[in-house]
Amino acid sequence: MVSKLRPGPKRITTPDPEMRGHYVRITPRGAKSFVAVARDPGGKQIWSTIGGTDVLTIGESREQARERIKRIKAGQPAVEPPPLEPDSFEVIAEIWVHRHVKAKRLRTEREILRLLNKHVYPAFGDREFETIKRSDVTKLLDLVEDGSGPRQADTVLTVLRSIMNWHATRTDDYVPPVIRGMARDDRHAKKRARILDDDEIRALWGAADTSGSFGAFVKLAILTGQRRQKIATMRWQDLTLDGTWNIPTEDREKGNGGALMLPEIAVDIIRSQKRISGNAYVFPARGGGHFNAYGPRKKSLDAKAQIAPWVIHDLRRTARSLMARAGVRSEIAERVMGHVLPGVEGIYDRHEYRKEKADALAKLAGLIALILDPPGENVVKLGASQ
Repeated sequence: MVSKLRPGPKRITTPDPEMRGHYVRITPRGAKSFVAVARDPGGKQIWSTIGGTDVLTIGESREQARERIKRIKAGQPAVEPPPLEPDSFEVIAEIWVHRHVKAKRLRTEREILRLLNKHVYPAFGDREFETIKRSDVTKLLDLVEDGSGPRQADTVLTVLRSIMNWHATRTDDYVPPVIRGMARDDRHAKKRARILDDDEIRALWGAADTSGSFGAFVKLAILTGQRRQKIATMRWQDLTLDGTWNIPTEDREKGNGGALMLPEIAVDIIRSQKRISGNAYVFPARGGGHFNAYGPRKKSLDAKAQIAPWVIHDLRRTARSLMARAGVRSEIAERVMGHVLPGVEGIYDRHEYRKEKADALAKLAGLIALILDPPGENVVKLGASQ
């Protein structure tokens, strides 16, 4: 059967009739190879090329396929990776993660690990750490910038700089190759000042009405001024019957909004979200976790709203500006936002300001209602996400 397979205009994959998960692939140019496929514990389908049909017998390929399928189903790489050298980049980076990131309980641990696994280890993982040069770092940043943008490249640069500087404190002669001026996005170093104007708020709110749970997420960001991660990790148990949202405080967190009495419109939006059995989050994701698919959802929302480029954090800045416009005192608005107040007041004033924060959010919701439906006009109704 294998010898009789002929190429077509596209790649052809033919299953082994005697072994599930074992296939022969033939490219349009006629190259034939054995492959194995299985799903990992998360349900993701993993394909692994075993070798050419001119090198392996069917029996040899089946034997390797069984082992690879077993490893994939166990959540392991299809093939056992070669042992790393003691001074490889990945070994030193893992020590840095253990002694710096985890030891200091950095809140960015998950993002750091994601960047290492996605961008850095594929490029530098098995390289001898001290042989990595400035030109190597530059090539990696070029690759990240081309695929994920300049801001992501700068974030990778920050991780690399931290690892290399940390290593330099533990060795005698190592000089980190990262220097000033290697950042890709000059705007990243500048503080953003973007807030949405009234027309943009109306356009975004209207688009959110037809954007499901992400539309509801965006509305809550405008109505509460809270950080993206706080809204994404909102749990049903954090909400009380009277509409109070008790925001948990994480380790090493400087501050947050605390207990917020939400306006009626925000409560209605939350109540309109579907509960999923076994998932504690108001904005759930698969596997019991919370929502985190910002990119594709925002792209879809942007296509509907048709406003100037914005990021989710701009909604927080917009909410703070709207509170000032609505007459909310600055110190109260800052407490709603969860900012740490400077000086003696921030140290000694431990009053919770529940009533004052509730009034601030009510004024914010009232101003948003006027923006969406100005007197004498009927622009869009202030309602919960459908």
